[in-house]
Amino acid sequence: MQMLTWIYSLLLPFIFLALASRKNRKKSNLPPCPVPELPIIGHLHLLKQPLHRKYDHLSKKLGPIFSLQLGTRLAVVISSPDAVEECFSKNDTIFANRPRLIAGKYFGYNYTSLVASPYGSHWRNLRRFTAVEVFSPSRLNAFCFTREDEIRLLIHKLYRNSMHTWGKVELQSLLSELTYNIIMRMIAGKRYFGEGVDNEEAKHFRELKKQAFTRGGTSNPADFFPVLRWIDYKGYEKKLSKLFAEIDAFFQTLIDECRLVKNTDSIIDHLLRLQESQPEYYSDDIIKGIIMVMLTAGTDTSAVTIEWAMSCLLNNPEKLTKARVEIDGLTGGNRLIEESDLPNLQYLQHIVSETLRLFPAAPLLVPHESSSACKIGGFDIPGGTILLVNAWAIHRDPNIWDDPDSFIPERFEGGGSGEIGAAKVMAFGMGRRACPGTALANRIVGLTVGSLIQGFDWEGTVVDMSEGEGVTMPKAVPLVATCRARDVLQRVLPASADCSSLLETRDY
Repeated sequence: MQMLTWIYSLLLPFIFLALASRKNRKKSNLPPCPVPELPIIGHLHLLKQPLHRKYDHLSKKLGPIFSLQLGTRLAVVISSPDAVEECFSKNDTIFANRPRLIAGKYFGYNYTSLVASPYGSHWRNLRRFTAVEVFSPSRLNAFCFTREDEIRLLIHKLYRNSMHTWGKVELQSLLSELTYNIIMRMIAGKRYFGEGVDNEEAKHFRELKKQAFTRGGTSNPADFFPVLRWIDYKGYEKKLSKLFAEIDAFFQTLIDECRLVKNTDSIIDHLLRLQESQPEYYSDDIIKGIIMVMLTAGTDTSAVTIEWAMSCLLNNPEKLTKARVEIDGLTGGNRLIEESDLPNLQYLQHIVSETLRLFPAAPLLVPHESSSACKIGGFDIPGGTILLVNAWAIHRDPNIWDDPDSFIPERFEGGGSGEIGAAKVMAFGMGRRACPGTALANRIVGLTVGSLIQGFDWEGTVVDMSEGEGVTMPKAVPLVATCRARDVLQRVLPASADCSSLLETRDY
């Protein structure tokens, strides 16, 4: 009897909230919502993976702006470029907040990181700081050789297995290792994957990365039912806290090492020099928050995009051939392409743009939250509403794109990306909270895809293009293809070189 009383006492507030929600919905001109809306859980029962496809299905019934009651939280999903423009133009400040999800308390360093922090003076300072000190052209140029080195190592690894014959390769794991090595070398000057990195520190990092990816991609019911946080439903927050403590300690070790070994030219070293002049602001936690953002936003997203791009090219070999002709025409077949070549490889850039259109690494973008009431598309949007932008649906809207499900890089020729408009291609978000690492991602993706095109002939069966589950929309079936080294690699790459010697020389 006491147990039943306890359960009823927990459920009673939710029953009142559900009744109040329905009453307020009748009074307000909220966007339409699907039925049925169940007591307590609202529309949570309707959500099925992959969410971007489910939301697209609902938008075809309810319109490009619709609402969902997710437990105690109201969410609005938009799938219209006009509505997106309205959100991130005249209402950009209102939607500049982020929902305070439990993961943001830990992985967002108590909501102080660039991604998790609320809109305000702290976020503006952090955004300005990262734009100048981390993602500016001069800072990115300073790490140009780091990215070229890692891509060169990937190419050499494939080359050794395909010098004289066709060799089969699974790209997903190789691309993940590539992007993590690039970002970690930029952050701390260290590699954690590949030849010669089997030490305990590297193993510890790889294990933390695996756990963070698993935990970070898991939704927490307590975000939508606060009462569950009181009892720590399924021990979620306890596990998250323990994992965060390990990650935080690892990041702190990196910072402490850079303090002892100065002038490493790493991002941490650069941030520590700024810390000396402004210690009250550039604290260790702020620096660790920047490390966290770079690792979570700049690794798997780039790896997934490269894998999708190669999958599209293998299914459209005439596009791959066209890109190769462009690259060979620029390099003369006597050297490997470099980052400085990317602005002159227009068709390669169109391939990247078309890949981001079809397979955005954040198909629903990062959620926003309204700080006050406003109107979107004539509907009332209350303060505290979670805003979800279905970029995937907009990128495939037949009212915007001709043959939207086909891979056609040529649609971006002749300045097409500018004519199409930012509100229709939004792989990196929009408004003041758009991703500041766009230029870095484009350099990594463009140079990697271009190097794979230039260095190898590719063949294989039709690639499975189905999507897997995950926040970065990975492929359901990892890409496995067959490649053979082209003559250009035999001219510029030593077959017997090891990892360390390749890192020391850049004479290709």
